[in-house]
Amino acid sequence: MTVLTSPKTYAGLAAFQAADAVACAIPAPFIAKALDQVECPAQVRKVLPFVKATSAIGLLSASRFPLLARVTTAALTLYFALAVSSHIRVRDSIANSAPAAFFLTLFAAMTLAGPPAAD
Repeated sequence: MTVLTSPKTYAGLAAFQAADAVACAIPAPFIAKALDQVECPAQVRKVLPFVKATSAIGLLSASRFPLLARVTTAALTLYFALAVSSHIRVRDSIANSAPAAFFLTLFAAMTLAGPPAAD
């Protein structure tokens, strides 16, 4: 088992996604500013908390439903590819784009590695 396939990694990222869902739902000022920066439309902003909460559930499923967890990491790879492309489109700074690029790389690697097999 590696860091990419560890149940603790999936659980930690699920907690992060859940917290991010709450921050998007409020929305926290730094989230609103970041979404303004990439010119995210209002109709997309409305669904972000649901997308992030759903991804948290999918990540938590890794131990019991590894296929669902793999589909979730693939969906998150697509999500962060779109996020990176949004940063590029508006010529955002590298500092602002780096977190999205990091998560794109992380979730792509997790999709390739897959979660541990169900017991």
